[in-house]
Amino acid sequence: METITKKIIDPLDLKILDLLQKESQLTNTEIAKIVNLSPPATHARIKRLHKEGYIQKHVAILDAEKLGFDLLSFVFISSNNHKAENLDVLEKALFEMEEVLECHCITGEYDYLLKVANKDRKSLEGFVRKLNKLGITQMQTSLALREVKYSNALPILHEKERNNEHG
Repeated sequence: METITKKIIDPLDLKILDLLQKESQLTNTEIAKIVNLSPPATHARIKRLHKEGYIQKHVAILDAEKLGFDLLSFVFISSNNHKAENLDVLEKALFEMEEVLECHCITGEYDYLLKVANKDRKSLEGFVRKLNKLGITQMQTSLALREVKYSNALPILHEKERNNEHG
């Protein structure tokens, strides 16, 4: 049986993670300079953070509007059938729908909250029809008029640590 020993994440790891989540294109050398560590030591930490699952993947964030996705909506859905196997089928179908950017199982009046990207009203209508085929019993759709804030960066550093990050 393989034994996995996880090192406790320390403030230096947090600084590295914060830098990577905000500017993933920084080179290892640039990160090392910012956190005041040698490039090999920085590389080893980043490799360990990947291995331990703190870093899931690196992605490029695209401009949805420039690519023609002018309709962002939030869709609340519910299903009356709450058997585990039926929920698994529903969740798998939602996961495979390309329009669904995010899917959250939630508490309250609805079972799921979907963040959905469509090019126009017609494609949103097609998406709603696909949902209806899945046996959705209740649905509410809200259109985003404009984006006030977008971030996928977790607030892992305290304000004081963030201010000392580059100094």
